[in-house]
Amino acid sequence: MDQDQQVGEEALIFPDVPASVQPPRHYPKWPWMLASFLIVVGVATAIAWPITVPYYTLSPGPVYDTSDFIEIEGGHVSDQGELFFLTVSLKEANIFEYAAGQLDRKVSLREREVIRPIGVSQEDLRRESLEAMEQSKQDATFVALTKLGYEVTFIGTGALVIETVPDSAADGVLLPNDIIIQMDGQVVAFRSDIIDYLEGLDVGDALTMVVERLVGELTDEYRETDVGLELGPHVDDPSRPMIGVLLGNNEPIVEFPVEVEIDSHNIGGPSAGLMFTLQIMDQLTDDEITKGHRIAGTGTIGRDGAVGPIGGVRQKVFGAIDIGAIAVLIPAANYDDAVDAAGDDILVVRVETIDDALEFLNSL
Repeated sequence: MDQDQQVGEEALIFPDVPASVQPPRHYPKWPWMLASFLIVVGVATAIAWPITVPYYTLSPGPVYDTSDFIEIEGGHVSDQGELFFLTVSLKEANIFEYAAGQLDRKVSLREREVIRPIGVSQEDLRRESLEAMEQSKQDATFVALTKLGYEVTFIGTGALVIETVPDSAADGVLLPNDIIIQMDGQVVAFRSDIIDYLEGLDVGDALTMVVERLVGELTDEYRETDVGLELGPHVDDPSRPMIGVLLGNNEPIVEFPVEVEIDSHNIGGPSAGLMFTLQIMDQLTDDEITKGHRIAGTGTIGRDGAVGPIGGVRQKVFGAIDIGAIAVLIPAANYDDAVDAAGDDILVVRVETIDDALEFLNSL
C-alpha cells in the first residue's frame, strides 16, 4: 500500500506527456542574423550612395548613326552601310562606382579637377561642351562642302570667354563675355585658333591679347582692350600651358551654298566632327562611301581637314566593337591606346586628315 501510494504521488508530480503535445522548437539563429546584416548593409548603401568621390568615370556611351542627325537639301541617305559616331558616358563617381571602375577594363577614372576645374560649375562646363559641338558641326560642313568643290563663306569673329577658372592665369584678367580677337598679333577667328596656338607655347610664357569687352553691364557696346598674362600649368598635364578659360565661338559669318541641318540632340563635345564630315559627303555623292559596311569613328575636324585627338578613346573603341562595326577610324594621336583596347576584335584605322579616312573607305 505504501508502495502504491508512492507510485501515485510520483504520477501526480511527473505525469505522462500525451503524444500530441510536442516540445517547443528551437529555430536556428543564422537566418535572423543574415536578415539583420542585409538590412544594415542596405541602409548603409542607401546612405553612402549619394556621396561622391573626387573622380569621374568614363564608360562607353551610346553609339549613333550619323544619318539620323543630318538632313541635306537635295541629299540622299545611303540604304546600305552606316557611319557611326561614338560617345563616352561621363559621370561623377560615388564610392561604389569608383571601386567598380577599378575592376572594369571598359571604365576609366579621371580626377575631378581634370574634367571640371575647381570653381567651374557643371553648367559652365556643359555650355562649353555644347559650344564645341556647334563649332564641330560648322567645321564639318565647311570641310565636306569644300572637298566636294562648293564655294563656301565661313568667317570667324573671335573666341567668346564663357568663364574663367579661379586662380588661373586668366582669373581677374579676362571676363565672361570677352571676345578674344588677337593673340600675340595673330588673328583669332575661332576658339580652336587659341587651342592650336597654345600648342607651341610653354608654361610661364607671356601672352598678349586683344579683346572686345562690354563697356557696361547694361549696354551692348564693346571696345577693344589689350590684356596680358603669364601662362600657368594645365590641370590635366602640368607640363602644358593653360590660360584658364572656358571658350566658345563668337557668332561667325556663315554662307553655305547647300542647306545642311545637323541636329546634335543636345550632345556636346567636338569629337563627332570627322564622322559628320563623312556623312555630309556621303549624302551629296552618288556613290556610297561605306561600300555597304558598318564604319565607326571619332575625331575632331579642323577647317584644314586635319583630324584632331579626342578623349575616352578606349571607351569609344569598346562601343564600336559592341555595335559590330568592321573598322573604327581613330585620330593618329589616339592610335596606340585604341589598338591596345581593340585587341583582335576590330580593325583600327589611323587617320591624320579627312583624306586618310576617304582613302581607307575607297579601299573597301
